[in-house]
Amino acid sequence: MLTMYGIKNCDTIKKARKYLEARDVNYQFHDYRADGLDAALLQKFIDQLGWEALLNTRGTTWRKLSEETRSAVNNAAAAREVMLENPAMIKRPLLCSADGSMLLGFSENAYQPIVEKS
Repeated sequence: MLTMYGIKNCDTIKKARKYLEARDVNYQFHDYRADGLDAALLQKFIDQLGWEALLNTRGTTWRKLSEETRSAVNNAAAAREVMLENPAMIKRPLLCSADGSMLLGFSENAYQPIVEKS
């Protein structure tokens, strides 16, 4: 079973979901805003992908933070706290498979092997 993590109104999430659904790939969607995000799950993501990869520093949520807060995000613990408070700051989509593998972001080329396994 696949789980896609993100925020439902994100354009990239919409593209990824449309791609999977058009190919009849069964997955569960976890909306950070509606379903929440706990520290243990976020730590699992950080451990596998790295906090730098997960933290979206290009988005509006990041830009709305104070300069002091942005400057303080220089390690995994600080990044985890900011992402827990602002889950929209996590790059998306994050697709996780039952075997523990994770894929961050969306491209048809990256998703193709997942479709073939399903």
